[in-house]
Formats: sequence, C-alpha cells, structure tokens
Amino acid sequence: MVDADQTFVIVGGGLAGAKAAETLRAEGFSGRVILICDERDHPYERPPLSKGYLLGKEERDSVFVHEPAWYARNDVELHLGQTVDRVDRAAKTVRFGDDGTLVRYDKLLLATGAEPRRLDIPGTDLAGVHHLRRLAHAERLKGVLGALGRDNGHLVIAGAGWIGLEIAAAARTYGAEVTVIEHGPTPLHGVLGPELGNVFAELHREHGVRFHFGVRLTEIIGQDGMVLAARTDDGEEHPAHDVLAAIGAAPRVGLAEAAGLEIADRAHGGGIVVDARLRTSDPDIYAAGDVASFPHALFGTSLRVEHWANALNGGPAAARSMLGRDAVYDRVPYFFTDQYDLGMEYSGWAPPGSYDQVVIRGDAGKREFIAFWAKEGRVLAGMNVNVWDVTEPIQRLIRSGAPVDLDALADPHVALDSLA
Repeated sequence: MVDADQTFVIVGGGLAGAKAAETLRAEGFSGRVILICDERDHPYERPPLSKGYLLGKEERDSVFVHEPAWYARNDVELHLGQTVDRVDRAAKTVRFGDDGTLVRYDKLLLATGAEPRRLDIPGTDLAGVHHLRRLAHAERLKGVLGALGRDNGHLVIAGAGWIGLEIAAAARTYGAEVTVIEHGPTPLHGVLGPELGNVFAELHREHGVRFHFGVRLTEIIGQDGMVLAARTDDGEEHPAHDVLAAIGAAPRVGLAEAAGLEIADRAHGGGIVVDARLRTSDPDIYAAGDVASFPHALFGTSLRVEHWANALNGGPAAARSMLGRDAVYDRVPYFFTDQYDLGMEYSGWAPPGSYDQVVIRGDAGKREFIAFWAKEGRVLAGMNVNVWDVTEPIQRLIRSGAPVDLDALADPHVALDSLA
C-alpha cells in the first residue's frame, strides 16, 4: 500500500524523470519524491538542443520541463549536480557519489538516459571536437556555429543520423560550410532504408551540404590544439575548423549493471531489461526513457527508443506502475524532425529487412508525402513529410495489424481514416 511513509527515488533528471515526478504527485502519491540529476540545470527537454534553441529561435528558459519553483511547490526533493554511484538492492539504498550519503527507497526509477558514442580515433582531444547531448553542449555549439558562419568556416560531421542532419541544417542556416561523413550508403539508412534516405540527402545537397558515404573518419588533424582537417579511410582529407561526432548514443546502464539488473544484448538496444510495466528484474526498481529496453507486443520484439515521445510517455507510465496501477507501456514509437523547410513525423518501427514494400502517398519530389513501410500488406511504420494532422490515423493503421489495400493507401484521394 502506497502511503506517506514511503520514499520513491528517481535517478535521472531528464524529461522521463521529471514527468515521472509530476505524475506521482498528480496521481496523489503523498510520500517523499526524490529526483536526482547529475547536471546543475533543472530538468529540460532535449529536442530544442538540435532544433529551436540551437538556431536561436527559442530562449534558454523554454527548454525546461517545469519552472524552477515547481519542484518545491510540489514537494519534490530535487538534487542538482549530484551523481549516484551505487544501488544496494538488499538494503534498498542509493549512494551519492560525491559524499557517500545513503538514501533509502521503497521504489526506485532509473531514468539515466544515454550518452554520445565517442570517436575512437586520433585527434579527439582537440578543442574543436564536439558532441551534442546536454544543454551545455548546445550552448557551446551555438557559439561555434555562429563563428563558423561569420568566418566562412568548415564543420565536419561524423554521422548522418537525426542529430547529424539537424546540426548540418543549423550550421548551414548560420552560413557555415558543412561536410557529412557517413559509413552507410545513405543518410538514416538504419531507420528509413535506402528508399527514403535519399530524400534527406537531396534536401541537404540543395542547401550546400557535401556528403561522403561509405567511409569513416580515421583521424582529426590539428595544430596547436586546433582542428585543421579530418581524414577518412579512403585517404581523403576534408578541411575542418570544427568536428561534430554524431555517431549515436549508448544507454547509461553502468549503475544498473553494477547492481546486477538484467541488461539487454546489443541486438535489442543494450538497455535495462524491463517488462511491459517497465519493471526491471528487481520488482522494486523500474526503468524508463532512453535507457529502458521494453517488450512491444505489436512488433514482437524488445525495443529501446531514444526519442522525445518515449521519455514524455514512458516516465508517467513508470510512475503509475510504481504506484501499483495497471499501466502497460505499449506506445507506438514516434519522433519528429525539422530541417530547413522540411517538417517530418515518423510513427512505428520498420528497420531494413523487416518490410517488403514502401508505399508513397503524395509527391516525394516536392517533399509533400506520406511513406508507409509494409509487410504482407500490413503497415509497420509511416512517415509524413510536410503533411500534417495524420499521426493518429497512421498509428491506428499500425496498431490494427490488419492487411490494407496498398493501392488505396497510395491514393491521396482515399481518406486515411477509411483505411484504419
């Protein structure tokens, strides 16, 4: 029975952790809520870091999940700039890394997120090598892009995933020269496959971005601590004043692993294994957000989803599960991007090899279309590009699991609602 004598601890001060704390109070939990964040900033949302805030369109304060006074007003004990270095499952305690303070919990939520994968090549210690994950990274990168734009400087980006492409768009908007190095055959190959990756390649080429596919960075060349060029494994040297590593993120599972919790293999994202209610292998410990690998009945596999919507919805789902509610987490994965004049929303899960057909509704050449990934006539995923207010019917098509008339699916004159 949940009551005022219980303590719920949340480790991780991102969107998932902050929304979990909010949900605990909204659902009437009257015990202690302790939220531990290893950054000194209040919990914030990450999409603006590569979108509006990076471009100077949004103010810094707009990124925060709650206004600072919200935590005290809702009796959430917020510990900023604090790390947890140990979970003792037998004693049901967490230990602060700086002074060894022990805090006992009745329920524990791990929302530790992910961290950028690092380039393992010579030259990464140079001053002009960057990553983007935290607000401090975005603040620094914002200044770098402005300076590159003013000075006609060159930015080399390793990786043509969502972060790499969004930063490429921001850099070109500032006026910087941009070269993207990608070992795959197209941008976003692991998400969109070859059929749609080229849509984004052409978009960026039209805005002056140079791509080099099928190669990897092997060295960042510098002098006096500054970046001069980036070398790829085909022997080419690319002019560079700054280099951004955007080669993906790894779940922060060290704390969970040391505590003996089950960790997924790399094929399933390598996150903390949870059940459909976001419970780990310890019934009093939960995980949500980027770090959780959860079973999805609709797709018949376990997924680890790094996108904003997963944190937004997963944190509250974990909080309800901690409270003993019947809170199965089965959201259809969703994410969005904004690049130049292109806006896109994607729902579902359809990695290369999982589908047998891509159906286009609309005009891909004009970048006003919806793409559907289907297998045996069943829709696995849908992406709407500069077409709006269609996420709900797309997700209904995915959830139904029923075969669809693919000719009707491709016909813009047939209402999506009639097919779902």
